[in-house]
Amino acid sequence: MLPRTTAVINGKGGVGKTSVATNLAALVAAAGYRVLLVDMDAQGNVSDDLGIKGAPSDDQGASMVAALITGAPLRPVLNVRDSLDLVCGGDQLAQLVGTLVGRQMQGEDVSAVLQEALAPVAGTYDLILIDCPPGERVIQRLIMTTSQFLLIPTKSDRSSLDGLAAVAKMFGSVTASTNPDLELLGVVLFGIGSSAKRIQEDTRAQVERDLGADDLVFRTTIRHVESAAVDARGSGLVMHELEEQLPEQRRAYFKALRDRGRGLHRSDRPAPRVATSSAGLAGDYAALAEEVMDRIATRLEIPA
Repeated sequence: MLPRTTAVINGKGGVGKTSVATNLAALVAAAGYRVLLVDMDAQGNVSDDLGIKGAPSDDQGASMVAALITGAPLRPVLNVRDSLDLVCGGDQLAQLVGTLVGRQMQGEDVSAVLQEALAPVAGTYDLILIDCPPGERVIQRLIMTTSQFLLIPTKSDRSSLDGLAAVAKMFGSVTASTNPDLELLGVVLFGIGSSAKRIQEDTRAQVERDLGADDLVFRTTIRHVESAAVDARGSGLVMHELEEQLPEQRRAYFKALRDRGRGLHRSDRPAPRVATSSAGLAGDYAALAEEVMDRIATRLEIPA
């Protein structure tokens, strides 16, 4: 187990794992902590979110594959943001499962290969966040063996909650075998409208029943704002960076109206979409980052 390493995980895709991991990593780094973000998903969406998809530094997971299979030194992309480094994911990771399973079938113990790959660089970071693939149990188990904490995003639908339950089951298996120090840091409700109080309450109650604990669900929920999420990924910005651009975007918007000859009535003016949709979502991520860091500090017994 590597201290201060947190896996963002669910057994189902589309529940906000990458968005949560990327926004948390960027916010914690912006607060002055040294952060390593590790993308273990063959989709490689973290590179999209941070705006380096297709850049020369985006190796599509090749560095991680080499580290896990050959023992080569891991080479993170440095300073994708101030104080934030990245181990890229991508299609190169697709070969990992077959290779690792083959080595297991030959009697080799591969349970610690991810920990061994990360250990040489881990000491230089205050926090390591790992974005987990949804369906690759071999990879998920490697990540759980390496991590100190699990952070589980979930939506309110039954299949997302089933994915959470699958993680809880694997958690029990891993703590009984390869990583007895693994802890459930918490569950974050993702993609639920801020006004959907009954859905939030029902989902919290279901999570508590599934996990057998009533203190794991974070107070903060991440609301569903599709337009802001699409704009953020399309521009290679995390949510607080998108929000920081808003004053300039508003000025550009109103200047464009003036340049069009002041011919629009107020009711005809198109709403500045990003300006009205991203602020609340950015606030959600900021509040979640504060809660997550508070919980980690409490678990590590770090004085406030």
